[in-house]
Amino acid sequence: MLRIDRHGSWRREDPDAFLARTLLADEGGAAELPLGPGAPRLDLPERPSVSTPDALQMLDVVFPVLHGPYGEDGSVQGLLKTAGIPFAGPGVLAAAVGLDKDVMKRLLRAAGIPVADFRVAHAADPRPAWDAIAAQLGSPVFVKPANLGSSVGIHKAAAAGPFADAVERAFAYDSKILIERAIAGREIECAVLGNDQPIASVPGEVIPHHEFYSYEAKYLDDDGAELAIPADLEPSVAARTRELSLAAYRALCCDGMARVDFFLQDDGALLVNEINTIPGFTRISMYPKLWEASGIPYSELIERLLRLGIERHERESTLRSD
Repeated sequence: MLRIDRHGSWRREDPDAFLARTLLADEGGAAELPLGPGAPRLDLPERPSVSTPDALQMLDVVFPVLHGPYGEDGSVQGLLKTAGIPFAGPGVLAAAVGLDKDVMKRLLRAAGIPVADFRVAHAADPRPAWDAIAAQLGSPVFVKPANLGSSVGIHKAAAAGPFADAVERAFAYDSKILIERAIAGREIECAVLGNDQPIASVPGEVIPHHEFYSYEAKYLDDDGAELAIPADLEPSVAARTRELSLAAYRALCCDGMARVDFFLQDDGALLVNEINTIPGFTRISMYPKLWEASGIPYSELIERLLRLGIERHERESTLRSD
């Protein structure tokens, strides 16, 4: 097993030893590999592949379960692809656009898939004015870093002071932020699996017990939310959810897996909130639970994802580059 610690260092570790530690334990007990910040650059031999440490050369297929920048944004996927190692989950392009909420929503909108109205602000530009934003998007709004997940750095604002504070907080995480219209509605999620012929699971519902499904509700509060699987939906709405999930998956050039998150409004309209190309993957996470409810148990799901990664690698290895 390979573990990337909080400082970006790659380490080889026994899986049982890793699972025995808490997430807050120190980083000792694992052999560090020559990858990550401060490590020497990888050699570039004459052949068109990158020489890699022995630990990587011995791998048959990698299952990345990394979230956020450098793990979910195509960086690790690009390293593995350059090294010629098959991997599960999204490719470089899907990972990159899936994490960037601005690019993701623009591509979805161009494909005719409904999303909430939003504006983008850059750190190098003048700060957005609350009066102008409220006139365009209404009040309240959500302010989000463009390239983070797990609701990190997201704040809700309904007045000038909290809005200015939310903007600065978001810019602490990213040089590009989204300001998005707040949508009143149920939070519906659907899992997608596959490469060229993806399939969609039954939809599920997240019922937050906080003001919104924040980082605290997801990870710090045991009673922060409940999951309803399958979601209590009219058959036509459930079918539309699966249809839009597959459309979003294809529009963003996804393969392997993804979870598509929706807002279901009172009038029955569905808006895509975002796509997660590396969703949570514990046994209590929504993605595997949705597939269990759809007839694919956890162990079979992992095997399918590994096979899909190998299938993509074999297909791409036949393509010409001259």
